Amino acid sequence: MLSLLLLVFLVELGAHLVNTVGAATINSLLWNLYLALPTQTSKQAAEQRKLQKEYLTIRRDLNATSSQDQFAKWAKLRRQHDKLLEQLEKMKSSHEASKANFDRTVNILRWLGTTGLKFLLPFWYAKQPMFWLPQGWFPYYVEWILSFPRAPIGSVSIASWQTACTGVVLLVSDTIVAILGLLLGAKIAQKQPAKATAEKGPIPTSQEARSKKDS
Repeated sequence: MLSLLLLVFLVELGAHLVNTVGAATINSLLWNLYLALPTQTSKQAAEQRKLQKEYLTIRRDLNATSSQDQFAKWAKLRRQHDKLLEQLEKMKSSHEASKANFDRTVNILRWLGTTGLKFLLPFWYAKQPMFWLPQGWFPYYVEWILSFPRAPIGSVSIASWQTACTGVVLLVSDTIVAILGLLLGAKIAQKQPAKATAEKGPIPTSQEARSKKDS
């Protein structure tokens, strides 16, 4: 049962990481990784960047051209500008639609891999003990609680193991956050006295001489 024990722990850890990092951040990271692959979407994104660069060049030339003194050149640049703008709008709509489909797929897979498994595993393995408690070490009511809902008495059910994993993950996470907060606070506290000393500047020579004379 070691594999199932580890699976439950990894599911709880993954769900906690997703909630901590945030779904939007994960989707953005996966989308950038997806665009780095040689896919049709990445090719379209590269074409869009190239087209946008051409559009900005044409727009700069158009703004620098007088519609009265250089009407023929201005009209030509204007047609190119409008054509590129229309193409960019179409490519932008297609790109946004592709990203929306990608986000929807990632959201479904993430839900199945975290929340879905958190519900499915306890239901599927409700009667299967994760491990057995030492006989006679715990009173009957403790054994009944740990085996809840349908595991054999004297064993730890998957629901109890899942609850324990959730508690451990939260405890370790809070501990890491607290340690990082203390380290960051100590680092800021060390910088503040040095900054205050630098702002005061060196002691004037006359004041230093008076201090020595008084002493």
